[in-house]
Amino acid sequence: MSTATTFIRVGDPVPAEQIETIQRLGNNSLIIRLMFTVNHLSRWLTPIHDDDRLDRALHRGEPTVKELVVALREYDKFIYPRMYLAANSPGADFDTLENPTISPVRERFDQHDTTVVLMSEFRRTRQTITALLRALPDAAWDLGGRSQKGVEGTIRSMAEALAIHDYRVLRAMDQTLDQTGAREGLAVIQKAHLDELLALTPDHVDLRD
Repeated sequence: MSTATTFIRVGDPVPAEQIETIQRLGNNSLIIRLMFTVNHLSRWLTPIHDDDRLDRALHRGEPTVKELVVALREYDKFIYPRMYLAANSPGADFDTLENPTISPVRERFDQHDTTVVLMSEFRRTRQTITALLRALPDAAWDLGGRSQKGVEGTIRSMAEALAIHDYRVLRAMDQTLDQTGAREGLAVIQKAHLDELLALTPDHVDLRD
């Protein structure tokens, strides 16, 4: 991954090969990829003890690492109720669900909490999602719901949407850590770039005896 100084946008297009890779993954492999996101955050962020390094951006208007962790947490909080509803009431209307919003009180807590604390909150939401996915037989991944104004589709397509969102956020975080100098003094293994870490996910995992 290039470390050249560029303006960082989470919404930049995802390379077609990344989308194709995610779509090719077996269900178990997709679960592993979603679980690995927590590992990547831990590898990158836990060794950085000065939280000020994680609350800075190189250019005005760019997200900080701290804000990116919150983005991961909030997207999980948006997707999980839809996955749960699809698994328990197939065909249900997702528009009956409230979209999670960050209240002023929650926003103040986020501002004062350290990035590691926010990372632990994301870890809990992600573990809830992967626990649901692990409990489903493959046939249930085709269960879904409907919506006129938000995410709709099957549990599989929502899991893929999570992986794509992870990629967008982790790509921006990888670049931010490089460009702001937050990685200075860290061991090489703690500075592994996203493309190296994504290669750790197997394409297919057979859990049968």
